[in-house]
Amino acid sequence: MASRSPASPLDSLTAPLVNTLTFVGESAILIGGTFRRLFTPPYEFKETINQMAFIGAASVPLVILTNFFSGAVLALYPTGFLLKFGGGAFVGGTVAMSMTREIGPVLAGLMVAARCGSSMAAQIAQMQVTEQVDALRMLSVDPVNYIVVPRVIAAVTMMPILALVGMYAGTVGGWLVALSGGVPTGTFVQSLQQFLTPWDFLGGMLKTPFFGLTIAVIACQQGFRTTHGAVGVGRATTNTVVLSMVLLYVLNYVLAAIFFGFK
Repeated sequence: MASRSPASPLDSLTAPLVNTLTFVGESAILIGGTFRRLFTPPYEFKETINQMAFIGAASVPLVILTNFFSGAVLALYPTGFLLKFGGGAFVGGTVAMSMTREIGPVLAGLMVAARCGSSMAAQIAQMQVTEQVDALRMLSVDPVNYIVVPRVIAAVTMMPILALVGMYAGTVGGWLVALSGGVPTGTFVQSLQQFLTPWDFLGGMLKTPFFGLTIAVIACQQGFRTTHGAVGVGRATTNTVVLSMVLLYVLNYVLAAIFFGFK
């Protein structure tokens, strides 16, 4: 049996760059194939509806819970401080603007990445290692059309709804904490009307289709490149969650700079 040649120091130095370029290239090819297949029959309506229910309706309780307590914590600190200096009228606007522009959309994306992205990656990875993806190709079924397109459509369409639900849940949580801290409901609502604009809602929601596309593409890309059985499935799931969360934060900064800038 021929012995395996040891890896050279150059290989260890170039491996991160090669892996990064591979990830970017495979993701770009997957995105291109997805957009090309969006308007090419056959259309997987049933699978798309199932994925929309899985990503959207099934994620609502988790999004409400996390955003509610995030809004509560966000109001917990400034309420006492602002009331001490007569700034209670700013509590509502502070909480609501933070929830609509940043926390609501980002937390919705993180919850979907952790719950749905990991599940999608594990499912596709299992199909890959058991050669079900190859069986689809043998039956002249395009895996992108059958697997990727429904998940991308579901993630892109459901994320704005989840973000909006999170915005309201976080604002309600902030209102309850502010009310218990001494800020009257009328003052809180007046602050919302004074500082919040429709663009705060719309700009926050416009971020989320990009979040959904990122999560779905990463989950599918990691699932399709899975090898080595159960170990590979676990690795694909972990990589999907980590990559999705990191890229969501990077993408959020870019989109926030575009939509809101220094306003």
